[in-house]
Order: sequence, then C-alpha cells, then structure tokens
Amino acid sequence: MVTEVQWSELRRDPKQVARLAEDGVVRVRRRDGVPLLLIREDRARSASDGAINAARALRNVLAHLPHDLAARALMDEFPWVDFLPEPERGQFVVDFARAFQASAELGEWSSVARVVYEWRNTAFVFTDPVLAEKLQEPLEGDFGPVPPRGD
Repeated sequence: MVTEVQWSELRRDPKQVARLAEDGVVRVRRRDGVPLLLIREDRARSASDGAINAARALRNVLAHLPHDLAARALMDEFPWVDFLPEPERGQFVVDFARAFQASAELGEWSSVARVVYEWRNTAFVFTDPVLAEKLQEPLEGDFGPVPPRGD
C-alpha cells in the first residue's frame, strides 16, 4: 500500500508520517522535485532479497531452456524478438538474464533497460533486410579519430 503525503506534512508532523510508513510505503510529494519514497529498511531489504532470488531463478530457468524456447517465452513481453535471427535471439536471452540478475543484486535496473533498448534497436535493423545487410558489410578506410563520449 502506498500512502501519499505532501512535503509540508512531513515537515509539520514527521512522527505521523513515520507511523504511516509502518503500514507501507509513503510517497512524499514535493513541489520542486521528484517525489521521495519512505519505506522501512527491513521491507526494502526483503524486497531486494526477493528480487535477487527471482532474478537467480529466472536466470537458471532461461539457462536450462533451449534458446529458441526461452526466446519464445520472452516474446510475450518483447514481441520484437521475432525479428532477430536465431543466433541473436539466443544472445538476447543470455544478455537479458545476466542483466536481470546483476540489476537485482545491485538494486539498479538501468542495465536491464539498456539491454532491452539495444536489442530492440537491433531487431529494428533486421526489419529492413537492405539496412541489415548494409550494416553487416565490412568497413573500408579510416574514419578519423573517435570523439570522446559526451555523457
């Protein structure tokens, strides 16, 4: 259960907001920023442990399934996997399972989002056979220095 309070309520009556957090998650809305979540540490740890266990189980299930069957299972969520050639489908399954487990253990899910984003774009390339062929051709010549990444 998520209860919402305003920042001013937290400032005015922190004990009352803490009591709300005993029953579940409290979303603290702020005018000048993204809302904050207030959750008891034991619940956060339990949720994290559950995510890690689920990630390990999923990784093991995917590892023991033939890649084509694992890819078909993931296609319900990611229908674009169907556009990937067979070897790439298997690699998507491997990459997804590894990113899922690592994300669960770190509590940071951006790597799963990145894997899905990159593979979805790869699938998009394979929807156009001419583009896919062109991108797989060898490169010739020197294209000059690579500019530094602009993060």
